[in-house]
Amino acid sequence: MKTLSLIIFFFVNIACKESTTVYVCNSPGAKKYHNSSNCRGLSNCTYKIVKVDLEQAKKEGKTLCHWEK
Repeated sequence: MKTLSLIIFFFVNIACKESTTVYVCNSPGAKKYHNSSNCRGLSNCTYKIVKVDLEQAKKEGKTLCHWEK
């Protein structure tokens, strides 16, 4: 019973820690994040497009691209 409780606890914690992946242009002046790697707003990126967690993008001061609002 104790093992079952631990397994349930483990899976509940994983389900609650959903992290959303977003895309950002890795340029020094980039200010937006994008929900899709095909977003029209990323077409001007001349740097590398990278995947980051939504929390990280917000922590860096990035906001949602206006094409995706």
